[in-house]
Amino acid sequence: MIRASWVTAALFIVTLGTACSDPPKPPAPDAGAPPGGLTTEQAARVIAKVGDRTITLGDFAATLDRMDQFDRLRYQAPERRKDLLQQLVDVELLAMEAKKRGLDQEPDTQEAIRQTLRDALLAEARQALPSPAEIPAEEVKAYYDEHAADYKEGERRRVSAIVMGDEKKAKDVLEVAKKATDAAAWGKVFFENSDTAPKEHLSNVPLDLAGDLGIVGPPDEAKGGNERVPDPVRAAAFKIAKVGDVYDGVVEVDAHHFFIVKLNGLTPGHDRTLAEADRSIRVILLQKRTTEIEDKLEQDLRKKFKVEIDDAALAKLPLTLPGTPAAPSSSASASASPPPSAAPSASSSAGPTKKP
Repeated sequence: MIRASWVTAALFIVTLGTACSDPPKPPAPDAGAPPGGLTTEQAARVIAKVGDRTITLGDFAATLDRMDQFDRLRYQAPERRKDLLQQLVDVELLAMEAKKRGLDQEPDTQEAIRQTLRDALLAEARQALPSPAEIPAEEVKAYYDEHAADYKEGERRRVSAIVMGDEKKAKDVLEVAKKATDAAAWGKVFFENSDTAPKEHLSNVPLDLAGDLGIVGPPDEAKGGNERVPDPVRAAAFKIAKVGDVYDGVVEVDAHHFFIVKLNGLTPGHDRTLAEADRSIRVILLQKRTTEIEDKLEQDLRKKFKVEIDDAALAKLPLTLPGTPAAPSSSASASASPPPSAAPSASSSAGPTKKP
């Protein structure tokens, strides 16, 4: 059976010029060692012919090399190797027919080839990169020292809330919530009063996490935010004295959302050491080098090949092309806008939230 995934491979072969009428050329002297530990003679041995096109043992070994190690193990048995060779034959058959039908000239195929060639060139450029472990320790430490503030983890607090739309009722419920000193009592108050409470209490949700909004950092810490926790609620959470207490006041987020805030957990601040940050820093430095290599390659290519851009023609392109849905008007957008993010959905408010 010919798999659909091999059709793309066949078109790729055709477009690169390895058509059935073009017999393979011997490898160039600087082409590197043959794949799979083969000798040059072994790699050149023809193991199948499809029309005028040949498949060599080197082609077969290269196909195995491109697989990940687990897929490669599947082809250790002789019978499975025959299956793989048959798939390579299928590719050649598809290539012949695809070229005959002119599919190699289709715009989508040409674009796919350009993207593949781009990726291949970038992969070749990245071969000069070191592995993360090869980045000098001095460079890692210099980055750590320069970005020390990034490795200071502020205190983290887990917050739950009862959300109501009536301020007066919220103040009455607040007095009851303050006396809810155990999980069952808090859960009862939440499910009876919060606008965000689901209709049914899920048995796998601990009562002390009823109304859980997740974890936040100090109000002045940019990376400690949580989209489910409005700023006034976040500020209130850091004024609560101890875990289990309820904030002494109803927190007004807007005219329709009043929060009764409970502190459910607290993790002290922590400064990550160089050893703790070492691996992540190496990844950052490697990404930086990758970007530098790719940027330099692009700059070199712009010097090598002439690039002309017609900004005037680009400016004349209509913002809405034929067949594209028109953007909604500002009035329609306003009427369809969602409620404030301060109000968590009923389905999400009762369940635990992962730490951001």
